[in-house]
Amino acid sequence: MRLPEDVYDAADARLAEVDARVAASYPGERPGRQPVHTVYVPASQYKTRLVADWGKQAMRVFIEHEDLLGVDANVYERVRAKLLTEPIEDLRIDFEDGFGRVPDDVEDAAARAAGQTLATTGGTPFCGIRFKSFEAATRRRGIRTLDLFLGALLDNGPLPPGFVVTLPKVTAVEQVSVAAEVLSRLESAYGLAEGALRFEVQIETAQSIVDLDGTLSVARIVQAASGRCSGLHYGTYDYSAGLGIAAAYQSMEHPAADLAKGLMQVAAAGTGVRLSDGSTNKLPIGDALPTAWAEHLRLVRRSLERGFYQGWDLHPHQLPTRFAATYTFYREGFSQAVERLRAYAAKTAGGVLDEPATAQALAVYLLRGLDCGALDEGELPFGRPELEKYARREG
Repeated sequence: MRLPEDVYDAADARLAEVDARVAASYPGERPGRQPVHTVYVPASQYKTRLVADWGKQAMRVFIEHEDLLGVDANVYERVRAKLLTEPIEDLRIDFEDGFGRVPDDVEDAAARAAGQTLATTGGTPFCGIRFKSFEAATRRRGIRTLDLFLGALLDNGPLPPGFVVTLPKVTAVEQVSVAAEVLSRLESAYGLAEGALRFEVQIETAQSIVDLDGTLSVARIVQAASGRCSGLHYGTYDYSAGLGIAAAYQSMEHPAADLAKGLMQVAAAGTGVRLSDGSTNKLPIGDALPTAWAEHLRLVRRSLERGFYQGWDLHPHQLPTRFAATYTFYREGFSQAVERLRAYAAKTAGGVLDEPATAQALAVYLLRGLDCGALDEGELPFGRPELEKYARREG
């Protein structure tokens, strides 16, 4: 070694601030379960038995048309059990597009009623509301709805675990900063712990991808949230329409959609912010059920293969295909994932030479399969604690 110690010291000194910034901005994959979908329900339709009713409708169509799914007996039983016990993983009560513009007193009453119903009903591991955007025309209404909803919710119980709200139609990064400030003020007003209120940002405008000066605003959105952004959700139809894509060609697999989602993926990587794909508006009802189911199965699988482990569902009949596609994805790949992770753990050479980052990805894949019900811990040679060590790159 010919370099003196002061060279090392100088490198550390010059990069100390950068090291701190990188550590703060890129904490890595957020631990814990991510829902496989978010179900959006207009606030006017939200009621005490909504989750149970969705489960019953989904089960009925699942039993009547199971042959269209093409799944094996194992996946069939898992989907059936899921629809019986947890048909909705993440429920979002919608006060935006699904609710529309109504007189203030009507929305006030709906916000209070929804908060009270959620507090006394629950029923899903993740929940929240989508309020109106922070653009000038709807900003005050959106804040008021969130305030009224939280008041009714917290008057009837604690903040539910997995609670998150949705900020739609971002057209300027500053809207995200102000939303974070509003949530902070609401925490103070309602005596909540700092950071208890988190939000996901819907990426459904061109401005939320590329700013006026040509910079990538989606990366700045993550930072502007001051640690409160839990996810980026792609909005299929608003985004497509904003780009001038004809209605007949708007879809989750349009090249413009893939470009936006690719940039979302890069912006969120390593930040702990999760990703969700959008929805398909082709509902599996009546004579359209076979073709709509086939498309939904394909699109859910496509999203999973591209690293989007969550999506939107808008109708009870989409639940069987959501879970069938998701469970098939994990069950088809888990044997190979186990084999590769076992070989990595034993430091033995196989047909694939894996590195720590790949071992981490394999462990995260298996953990996702466990969390959603596609896999059972008993059929894996690794227990959850060991998988979590590999997921943190400690194995």
